[in-house]
Amino acid sequence: MKVLPTCIPAVKIIRPAKYSDQRGFFSEIYNKRKLAEAGVELEFVQDNHSLSVSKGVVRGLHYQIPPFAQDKLIRVLRGSVLDVAVDLRRGSPTFRQHVSVHLSADNWTQVFIPRGFAHGYATLEPNTEVFYKVSNYYSPESERGLFWADPELGIPWPVSPVEAIVSERDKRFPLFQELRDLFELTDEQRIG
Repeated sequence: MKVLPTCIPAVKIIRPAKYSDQRGFFSEIYNKRKLAEAGVELEFVQDNHSLSVSKGVVRGLHYQIPPFAQDKLIRVLRGSVLDVAVDLRRGSPTFRQHVSVHLSADNWTQVFIPRGFAHGYATLEPNTEVFYKVSNYYSPESERGLFWADPELGIPWPVSPVEAIVSERDKRFPLFQELRDLFELTDEQRIG
């Protein structure tokens, strides 16, 4: 398992080894010890699995505020997505910046997104399945969102706002300038 940096150091790309032969393949997709060696020390408490039937589905940008903020480890089981994380940590040198990563069943890549980021993705193929682990339980009262197509963010989404298939709730999320529930960069995050 390789853990690689992105342009925002807190967000990490994870590439599990995959061993194939005539029977199929084997891959260790999660190893707590190996992630801890790469500075990702946490316990996941919930797994989520979504299916997006159409190409051009956008989910997000979602986050939960403390005390239910979540770290996420995301992978694609079938199809592909452009996965996006936006830094919401005031005091961070990458505040308001984003990372986008192409995740697919074929490229076997995962992305780790720590708490303090809004997260979302756009499907690049029909019948795309996304699986992710989270470090805190879902809390409807703590859930927040950021409008996915906010022009201030400059995210190069693979689908236009007119063509995107977005839930009514996600369409109503505020622009970045309107967000009230942001995060503060912690001393631990400054060190790591």
